[in-house]
Amino acid sequence: MRKLTALFVLIAGTVVLGQARSPVPAPPGLDVLAAQVILDRVGFSPGEIDGMAGANFRRAIDAFQRANNLAASGHLDPATVAALAPLGGQEPTLLPYAITEADVAGPFAPHIPRELMAQSALPRLDYRNPLEAIAERAHASPGLLKRLNPGASFTRAGEQIQLPNVASLPPALGVYAARIVVTKATSALTVEDDQGRTLFHAPVTSGSTHDPLPIGDWKVTSIHELPPFHYNPDLFWDASPKDSKTRLAPGPNNPVGVMWIDISKEHYGIHGTPEPAVVGHTQSHGCIRLTNWDVRRVAHWARPGMAVVFR
Repeated sequence: MRKLTALFVLIAGTVVLGQARSPVPAPPGLDVLAAQVILDRVGFSPGEIDGMAGANFRRAIDAFQRANNLAASGHLDPATVAALAPLGGQEPTLLPYAITEADVAGPFAPHIPRELMAQSALPRLDYRNPLEAIAERAHASPGLLKRLNPGASFTRAGEQIQLPNVASLPPALGVYAARIVVTKATSALTVEDDQGRTLFHAPVTSGSTHDPLPIGDWKVTSIHELPPFHYNPDLFWDASPKDSKTRLAPGPNNPVGVMWIDISKEHYGIHGTPEPAVVGHTQSHGCIRLTNWDVRRVAHWARPGMAVVFR
């Protein structure tokens, strides 16, 4: 395995709802939360589901419109509602969930310092608490779960809460995927078939003024679940002069999250993040950063030799 010395992906799996009672009906009409959940299920990820019509939501709507020959506005207009709403079928926006013993058992890492050198002293970079872990499995912001479940502690087994009814696997998984495309102008990654049709769309953070996206054609070389992160300050323009090369332990709060998709461009890869809320909103040190759940879905398609296009 090549060391992950990139300039900034735990497979949490399906949200298990075996202890669910009856489904919670969606609110009347197609509000932003319902639209985010449906988009997530049909493969146009809005990133972190938060019930707000932010930039990533507009990007997902725009990509859905283009893929369905609708006028691309990025807004939830009547024509888009008419096309999107039926895709939700009879599935509710929210499902009830009983917090399990496993959810609250950990291990957790409640105190993770921001400095990478300090993080390297930790034996694991796990979730900070049960709320963070449950929110990630639900593709949602912790703030949304708090709003949906006022008074919930998220620390007691048996506690009943509501979660967004999201998908864990790509909806078109059985379809042949020809390439992964990252587009700088739209801050988006798409998985495409050999006709250029979008199989999956997700927001990304890709590069900065100091470390721009390396435009060109590359290939997937390998895929690593729960990778350690080998920090090399020589590759970071903003590293402290006191920093030295070090290894950070695996975990969802590792700088590259829970999955690393290595590409033929040295020091670059497609990976997850410990900060899903900032995906698509901030700059990176050159690599392609997705939410942990979105990079898991990309990894289901990725294979060595697969084309990767940065444009």
